Amino acid sequence: MVIGTSQRSLRGVLTYGTLILFAAYSLFPFLWMIDTALKPVAEVRSADPSFWIDAPTLSNFTRVLLDSEFLTYFRNSLIVAAGSTILTITIAVFCSYALSRWAYLSLSRLVGGALLLSQMIPGVLLLVPLYILMQRLGLLSTYAALIIVYCTFTIPLCTFMLKGFFDAVPRELEDASEIDGCSRTGFILRVLLPVSAPGIFATAVFAFVTAWNEFMFGYVLINSDARRTLTPGIMLFKGSHLTDWGGLMAASVLAVVPIALGFVYLQRFLVEGLSAGAVKG
Repeated sequence: MVIGTSQRSLRGVLTYGTLILFAAYSLFPFLWMIDTALKPVAEVRSADPSFWIDAPTLSNFTRVLLDSEFLTYFRNSLIVAAGSTILTITIAVFCSYALSRWAYLSLSRLVGGALLLSQMIPGVLLLVPLYILMQRLGLLSTYAALIIVYCTFTIPLCTFMLKGFFDAVPRELEDASEIDGCSRTGFILRVLLPVSAPGIFATAVFAFVTAWNEFMFGYVLINSDARRTLTPGIMLFKGSHLTDWGGLMAASVLAVVPIALGFVYLQRFLVEGLSAGAVKG
């Protein structure tokens, strides 16, 4: 059936109009958060809220950066997220390689099933056992406690993600490297990792964002401001009787913007990595 120019234009208008509406719906909470962060206290507490700002101010951002421990929380989140990402990728690379190359073994299927089963357990059910474990190990209110806990949740899924990428690497490439005298570890480090770099990068981004956004374990396992991470730290702007909405929104914007900007800059590599894992052969 031949589609006329007018029908094609109408379909384009409807398509892009629908996408714009969905984009506006998705971005509105973030835009309202920025809007509230730029409002003075009188406008934030107004009984007639409006998206328009009569007297924009940066006082909320100044108060968050200079009069609170926000920068300490930001540093702690960066350390914990980076540490858990590095440890997760290091373990997941070798585990996924084993599951990919020896998938026919019953032990591999057993390990794969156990990893899959671990993803079906809600994290809140593990909160008390992990708290008791960290207490007995003397790791409460330390970076190590959060790094270990986050790795327990990210390693299984990252292993399955990397297995898909490694399955796409031809076995002939490994055979050729062995003929050239390369050991198995050497093949992983010198050949497999560079070839699978986009997939490893996509997996690392997932692990980093998961650790960066986590709230529950960071709130329970850390009791010291010196080690408190960003998401529990932001909750300190919410008091028992009064909430500093301007400061809360300003802190939320400062927590989200670096990750959002990094994602926008790196999304090309992320999409490339995810696409690589979807194609086998």
